[in-house]
Amino acid sequence: MRFRRFVVVLSILTTTVLLYLLHQILERGNGDTFNKSIFTSTESQPLYVAVVVCGQRMQEVLVMIKSALLFNSSREKLYFLIFAEERLTISFNEKLNDWRAIRPEFDFRLLPLQFPLNSEREWRNLFKPCAAQRLFLPSILETVDAALYVDTDILFLSPVADIWKFFKSFNGTQIAGVSPEHEDANVGWYNRFARHPFYGPLGVNSGVMLMNLTRMREFKWEEKVLPIYKEYKLRLTWGDQDIINILFYYHSEKLYLMPCEYNYRPDHCMYMNICNVSVEGIKVIHGNRGYFHSNKQPLFRTIYEAVESYQLGQNEYNEFLVPLREALQDSVILKTNCGKIWKDVLLVANKVFPKEFIGSA
Repeated sequence: MRFRRFVVVLSILTTTVLLYLLHQILERGNGDTFNKSIFTSTESQPLYVAVVVCGQRMQEVLVMIKSALLFNSSREKLYFLIFAEERLTISFNEKLNDWRAIRPEFDFRLLPLQFPLNSEREWRNLFKPCAAQRLFLPSILETVDAALYVDTDILFLSPVADIWKFFKSFNGTQIAGVSPEHEDANVGWYNRFARHPFYGPLGVNSGVMLMNLTRMREFKWEEKVLPIYKEYKLRLTWGDQDIINILFYYHSEKLYLMPCEYNYRPDHCMYMNICNVSVEGIKVIHGNRGYFHSNKQPLFRTIYEAVESYQLGQNEYNEFLVPLREALQDSVILKTNCGKIWKDVLLVANKVFPKEFIGSA
């Protein structure tokens, strides 16, 4: 009788251990959780980068992540929080786990899309599919203190740590950081066309956004977002970006402005150079309105394709910087307005990847 009882207890314990181990293996395959850091408490916290992807934007997100890893020469701990449709999770897992074997300093977490239940379809389809998800990050990422949100059509041309340092420049009241929508009132969109209030004289672009999530929760961010949408929804053109502009119109003291080189867009060069990047270089480039896949200003497409073609683990100088430098000097690019700033594109890369740079090869 005792022996039978012992066998039963042993079987239960064995089953429990096996189920626990299986759970850990499956969890690891989907990236680590953000509720418990993969890094021990004695180590520095990772730099969180959040992105939302629906539809056909998966490849853009992968190229964005690759650009962050490519310029992460100091091997900062990066953690990507990817909100994605369920059908994309298998492909993301396969590719990112392959990359993690090459670049173990980063981790990722795939998260389901989460919108207010009583108006899920409305929020999901605001402006671009799922773009409004970013408005609800403070409550979803309740254990994350701060994150850098980026649109899918963003490429890093400098280390993530470079833009992350602006968190230390926030004063005691600021909860988020973005760049201006325009630098020149003559071609500004908000000051000429907006049918709602907006931040400052020219509005802001929210494609690259530092978010102090702890302060945003204390500010009761979402409780302020929902009434704004209800009041202005028929006057919104750019969806969640317009909502952010309206909110910071009423709470301007809560916003930190970053220089334009941290959200460099075609509007900065397509007519004339209105963002001076000749000293610091372009830090983060934004191919909005499809410019990464268009020949309207081929400089943007050339940069995107250079990052896309680079294979992690290759020598960064020989396999990325040299081909990009040559491609940017193509006559088709040089005769365009944006082609005039091709050297500024390379300013940071020239420092990060000098000729003697060995990298990860």
